[in-house]
Amino acid sequence: MPTQVTNYQCPACTGPLHFDSATGKLTCDYCGTSYEVAEIEALFAEKEQKAAEAKKDADRKSAQQKQQAQAEGWDTSDLGGDWGQDAAGMKSYSCPSCGAELICDESTAATACPYCGNPSIVPGQFSGSLKPDYVLPFKLSKDDAVKALKAHYKGKPFLPRQFTNENHVQEIKGVYVPFWMFDGKATGSAQYEATRSRCYTSGDYEVTETDHFDVFREGSIAFEKVPVDASSKMPDDYMDSIEPFDYKELKRFSTAYLPGFLADKYDVSVEDCHERADTRCEGSLVAALGDTVTGYDSCVPVSHDVKLRRGKVHYALLPVWLLSTKWQGKNYLFAMNGQTGKLVGDLPTSAGKFWGTFAAISAVLTALISAGYLLFA
Repeated sequence: MPTQVTNYQCPACTGPLHFDSATGKLTCDYCGTSYEVAEIEALFAEKEQKAAEAKKDADRKSAQQKQQAQAEGWDTSDLGGDWGQDAAGMKSYSCPSCGAELICDESTAATACPYCGNPSIVPGQFSGSLKPDYVLPFKLSKDDAVKALKAHYKGKPFLPRQFTNENHVQEIKGVYVPFWMFDGKATGSAQYEATRSRCYTSGDYEVTETDHFDVFREGSIAFEKVPVDASSKMPDDYMDSIEPFDYKELKRFSTAYLPGFLADKYDVSVEDCHERADTRCEGSLVAALGDTVTGYDSCVPVSHDVKLRRGKVHYALLPVWLLSTKWQGKNYLFAMNGQTGKLVGDLPTSAGKFWGTFAAISAVLTALISAGYLLFA
């Protein structure tokens, strides 16, 4: 039996609402009316209660229909009550607007009905311990993401011209990605081997004197909300690369920010993420200590010892635009920070342009070497 979901509809015309990143309000797709988040929050609370009641009624009706079929002599024992082995990876939901059954990944928390277009929220995905502490609303639109991708193409000398000319973005999705945010403190020390050299002339000789130093540094850094993405579907390197996010714009979580976007709940636990957070905190302290070693001609790290004190863990949804395209049978994925616009992604390389440039540089170097040989021959 599909689980009941809730969607946001315009109180004026019942059209679908979406969160407008430009105004920070929810706007109706049909009549254009805008609403404050607080207004829709109040409406959602009432609709969520009705959704729960509707689910109970639907379950009761389904049981009655099954009993009636059995009473009439029909054998319904072969009708599957679940998805078997696939049940662990998917769930089905009933759209309250048109009644269509939506089949989604089990971690999907916000989606849109493909039949009526209404944004749908799954209340159970944000209940209890699964409820996020914060949400960072989208600030940039889909058009901003497309512009950023086109700008990403520029200045890439080895990018095939056909890729730019023939490339058409196949899918653009605004996704609230689940993140764990770790607080803590790193305390430690680091040792370096440093040198300082000076040159002078003594008689007919040019002398270089090099002094060697053992350098020791120690200190501590407090960390707040170190982000680690908690979705197995998101490439970790992409999520790390589009940082940082401006936490000044974090909001207390409300599902009213989700309509018009997709959202996932976490499927990677805190325990499976804290090592990445530890590594980032340790690396940040070592780098900060290294930045204090100045006034030397060279500095080589020898060893370091860092101790971490873990603090609170927060759960947040952060905005990411995902753009996917296909060229010559290969898929290319790009991710853009939905707040700052920072975009990352892999691009194809033109073998012709690469080797042409390599040949041109080699020819110039060969000519210079030949000229030098003739000059001193």
